Amino acid sequence: MSTVKLTVNGKAVAVDVEDRTLLVQLLRDHLNLTGTHVGCDTSQCGACVVHMDGRAVKSCTMLAGQADGASITTIEGIAKGDELHPMQAAFRDNHGLQCGYCTPGMIMSAIDIVHRHGGQLDEATVRHELEGNICRCTGYHNIVKAVLDAAGRMKVAQAAE
Repeated sequence: MSTVKLTVNGKAVAVDVEDRTLLVQLLRDHLNLTGTHVGCDTSQCGACVVHMDGRAVKSCTMLAGQADGASITTIEGIAKGDELHPMQAAFRDNHGLQCGYCTPGMIMSAIDIVHRHGGQLDEATVRHELEGNICRCTGYHNIVKAVLDAAGRMKVAQAAE
């Protein structure tokens, strides 16, 4: 057993876990943050994406101990109270989801994409960047529309801050 200390969605936590515990298990099973999904356990689908120190990581292939001391943001931590994050709002407004299983990972990956590309995105870049996230329902068209829409919204929100 090891104690993993980290900040999750702005709150400091310390959790005793077995050394083999994955980050996704710590989040779901120990902290009850079930928005982060397990889809494949092999880092192929992207349903488990969270942000660690501001960068997207696949939490199903990362040991919890590797996140010791880090700041983790999950899908539950991106809205401001009742106000959706611009990416969440864009997914809603552009019908970027159907069953919703991949949506948390898609949104977390998409936020990272926008941050890394500074909002300067085109359809080809978004499609390329989302290759590590699998959606079996939508065909990606509305997901790509949502990401491009959110990139503009995030730029405006950032300018307002």
